[in-house]
Amino acid sequence: MRRALRFACLPFALLWLSLLPAHAQPLRANIEYRVIEQQPVSVTDGIEVIDFFWYGCPYCNKLQPVLVKWMRGKPADVTVRHVPVVLKPNWAPHARIYYTLEALGEAGRLHQEVYRGYHIEELYMSRPEVMSQWAVRHKIDQAAWEAAYHSAEVTAKVERAAELTRQYGITGTPSLVVQGRYLTSGNMSESLEGLMPILDGLIRLARERAAAR
Repeated sequence: MRRALRFACLPFALLWLSLLPAHAQPLRANIEYRVIEQQPVSVTDGIEVIDFFWYGCPYCNKLQPVLVKWMRGKPADVTVRHVPVVLKPNWAPHARIYYTLEALGEAGRLHQEVYRGYHIEELYMSRPEVMSQWAVRHKIDQAAWEAAYHSAEVTAKVERAAELTRQYGITGTPSLVVQGRYLTSGNMSESLEGLMPILDGLIRLARERAAAR
């Protein structure tokens, strides 16, 4: 069952048309990225990057350390936010985990640990009782976890994540969206590391578009 779910992630097997590295060539629409219908941006000054992810995706799991390293050196005016993808109803419990962590102020500390729980410990993290026990092991009060996990606020955010998945045209994970306009994804790069130069290029593209207005 879990192995079947993982095939919903986009593969990284795309062959490049050139042997040049991604950062040495200009970005090509519909190859390294695609333009989507303009979406609202949550920042008023600067550039927004959205990491659309699914905890069950092995490629998202492998991308995390690469993305975290990139975030440490990102431009000061770039804001990164994470949105759990809900392509199917059985992805919703994973979105609930993220928003529960966010509600408790623990997303920064434990985001990567959720990936570890799924991919290394092979926990059935869609089960509320499994996550309740997991939270206790990670020093979160059980009552606080369960209250947030089942709260109307978290439920509303999970529903909103499903809406955003549709609105942004997300078809697989991982996907990165810059300034609500430019989307790159796992099948648009030859490697995990190759996504970061593409992301940098899209940030430059967003700046150029803003300057031209």
